[in-house]
This record gives sequence, structure tokens and C-alpha cells, in this order.
Amino acid sequence: MSFHKLPKDDTQHQNHLDGAIKLLGLDLQQETEKAGLDNHLQRWIEDLKDENNPELHQLVIDLQELKAHFNGGGFDKDLVGALLARLGENTSKAAVFSENPNTAERISKLGEALTGAASQLK
Repeated sequence: MSFHKLPKDDTQHQNHLDGAIKLLGLDLQQETEKAGLDNHLQRWIEDLKDENNPELHQLVIDLQELKAHFNGGGFDKDLVGALLARLGENTSKAAVFSENPNTAERISKLGEALTGAASQLK
């Protein structure tokens, strides 16, 4: 018996986006010390990869760099701030790729949350 990976529906993507937005409203430096952040970042990376859109490649690279940085046990405010700022800008631009208006709205909100988190670190 083989198991096939079921494609994610928009509801799952929206739940992941909601989780990321909520996370960004918290104290990021404290959150890096918790295991949940790594899972959030990994789900986000997988969601972006599932889209198979070359326009989203930089987002994947930046998220992987952010994840690796947090896994390293440090918190370089300047590096994290720069990554969040670029992620915010690119995430806001990526909202146009969503065919579902509810998902697009969440992607826009996530872009704003990323930009806001970046400005808090400056």
C-alpha cells in the first residue's frame, strides 16, 4: 500500500498564513527559543515550494536562511531585520499569485506583519 501526499487546499494555506501572522505579533527573540517557530517556518517553506512558482524562489531562500540562523542559536538583530524586511516586501508582491481572494488577503497581511516585525528590530 502506498501513500500519496495529498495536495494542500486553500484552507490549509490560510491556516498556515494565520499562524505566521500571529507569530510575528509576538516577541520574535523569545519565539526563537521555542520549538514551534521552526515548524512554522518549515510549513511556510513547504507551502511556497508547493506553488512551484519561480517568482517565489527568493522567499524560499530567505526563509531557509532565517530558519538556519534561528537553529544556530543566535539572534543577529541586523540579519533578522534585513531578512524580515525583504520577506515582507516580497510576500506583499506575492499576493497577486493567489487565485483565492481570502488567501491573497492573508498574504498581504503577512507581508505587512513581516515589514512591521522588521521595523521593530531597527
